Amino acid sequence: MADATSINTLPAQPGNWFDRVPPAYWVLGLVLLVAPAFVSPFILGEVFSRALILGMIALSLMFLGGYGGMVSLAQMAFAGFAGYMVAVFGSSAVVEISQGWPWWLVIPLALILTVIFSVAIGWLAVRTEGIYTIMITLAIAAAFFYFTRQNYDIFNGFQGFNSVEPPRLFGVDWRGNYAFYFLTLFWAVVCYAVVLYVSQAPFGLALQGVRDNPRRMAALGYNVTAHRVAAYAFAGVIAGLGGILSTWQLSQISPGTVSIGAAIDILVIAVVGGLRHPIGAFIGAFVFVLLETFAKDFLITLGMAGERFQLVIGLGFLLIVFFSPDGLLGLWDKFKASRNRDPLTGEDKGERPL
Repeated sequence: MADATSINTLPAQPGNWFDRVPPAYWVLGLVLLVAPAFVSPFILGEVFSRALILGMIALSLMFLGGYGGMVSLAQMAFAGFAGYMVAVFGSSAVVEISQGWPWWLVIPLALILTVIFSVAIGWLAVRTEGIYTIMITLAIAAAFFYFTRQNYDIFNGFQGFNSVEPPRLFGVDWRGNYAFYFLTLFWAVVCYAVVLYVSQAPFGLALQGVRDNPRRMAALGYNVTAHRVAAYAFAGVIAGLGGILSTWQLSQISPGTVSIGAAIDILVIAVVGGLRHPIGAFIGAFVFVLLETFAKDFLITLGMAGERFQLVIGLGFLLIVFFSPDGLLGLWDKFKASRNRDPLTGEDKGERPL
């Protein structure tokens, strides 16, 4: 896996960022809007909605890694923490613990507490670099997993919470596949647009400067630690939104949701898609969910044990990283660059790939 600090992110450009959205993204948006008319409810819920949710959580990792140079394995812990807070303060089948507060109070409270949690973790993690940051965030993710599994007073131990459902709002049953898909799509687009905006805002540009040369940024008067901790807070909001949506989709949350395997899955998704651009998080999530959903059936068709589907996911991950450390986006750029190169001289024709 490539060092996050060496990843080239999109440079700042003048003008309205909205006008710089490639035409292919508008086509993709149109496809996502009309997808419910062409796919089954199962595919809509288990593939599209799940990919968007995992993409949001991976997007929080992409923001930290791509723009901040900090690879964190605690993003699933942030998402799970928000999901647990919704279950604890909201309604669930575990009436002995759940408080049953209204949604308009529960959701902001869950996100605020998630930000506090992510700031506390970020305050510890930013004092390390490289492999040490990965290890400390992995240790935090593991500690949170075992804490939720062993604590019964707040997190209900191994069983967790079930019947955690989205509120009925505007007369719409958001538990339905179609309604929930559009709810998820809306927040995924919002998170993507906000990350794009922040990346070109003064804070995002300063964060990229801290990523590239922290000593120089400190000499210019920027508080390096504060920028990095603020990046964790911002990423915590995105991961928290994904965690709430995931809890609503599954109608439950348990320690398995925040397991070590789930934390590593988010890293795989972000790396497969490409850490250099926000859209990579959703591309990686879509590929991951497709493999997760259909690899088992494919192996059974070949007469192999279905439990080996993780092997298929692992091999796919290794192949993508081997041929392109920048993930699928890197492969796409290499393909466009090859088409832009003169086959006789090998020189660039002068048109830069998007």
